[in-house]
Amino acid sequence: MHYPEVKVLGCGSPIVDILVNVEDEFVKENVQGDKGGMELVDISVINNLLGKINKEKSIVPGGAAANTIMTLTKLGLKTGFLGKLGKDKQGEFYKESYIKAGGDEKCFKYSDVLNTATCLSIVTPDSERTMRTFLGAAATIVPEEISAEDFKGYTHLNIEGYMLHNRAVITKVLELAKRIPLKVALDLGSFEIVRDNMDILPELLKNYVDIVFCNDDESRQYSNSDDPEKIFDVLGDDCEVIALKLGKKGSVIKAGENKARIPAKIVDAVDTTGAGDVWQAGFLYKYITSKELSGKLLEKAGGFASMLSAEAVQVMGASIPERSWKYIKNRI
Repeated sequence: MHYPEVKVLGCGSPIVDILVNVEDEFVKENVQGDKGGMELVDISVINNLLGKINKEKSIVPGGAAANTIMTLTKLGLKTGFLGKLGKDKQGEFYKESYIKAGGDEKCFKYSDVLNTATCLSIVTPDSERTMRTFLGAAATIVPEEISAEDFKGYTHLNIEGYMLHNRAVITKVLELAKRIPLKVALDLGSFEIVRDNMDILPELLKNYVDIVFCNDDESRQYSNSDDPEKIFDVLGDDCEVIALKLGKKGSVIKAGENKARIPAKIVDAVDTTGAGDVWQAGFLYKYITSKELSGKLLEKAGGFASMLSAEAVQVMGASIPERSWKYIKNRI
């Protein structure tokens, strides 16, 4: 099914994910930092860890906003992506994978110097992933590379919270998107991002963001409360939609006076990498292609999102396997 009037532009870091299963002991002995977190590192750290892992590895296109956009593309929406790749084999692999899925590659930028971003996602038996990311070319995008032409023809923008590491770029992207105007969806990314950007985040949410996604840790950090649902009171009417993702506890979504609580679909998880990004794609797909706004729409969108994320966690990486797409498209 296609919706020609809807076209979504993603913005973030296009990253090639390297996924591998290890035991908990490997993380304790070899990975500095907390299990389950994400840290930016030099490529030498990733190469050093890979040298210690003698197991099969999966290589897939990744990146928070990119995972969402790739899923929206496979669901039938027209999409593009604004991010920077290196002129290397990994960059070519990333671009070709996106084109094959049906995406428009025209907004990609390229570095002549640095390699494409890489993320090593180390997955333990509890399906938790510990990520070490080298941003490479993705981190070198600058405001001068971005113009109003990149946003032409789009109706929605999906941007990842990790872009707050580059304040000049995210500010320009949001300003250009609202000038057109596009509906803007922002995923807060991590509690560390929220913590480190509280000096500008409230203003950005109020002035530019229509749909905000967060998990319980991010919500608690933003609202300074032990109750993740406090986010609804703190944000108030700043955003059109506030979607709170609670993992196995499901989700709570608020839009104006409408509020819906959605149960999670419990399955045997293999890898939670990108599950929240896929959930976000499912919600956006149902929400932005609908002509209505009601509590029932929130339930439909949240339920579809839960179904998609349940499919994603049963395999390695954030890509839903091809065998599952027929079932998903029947549900559409």
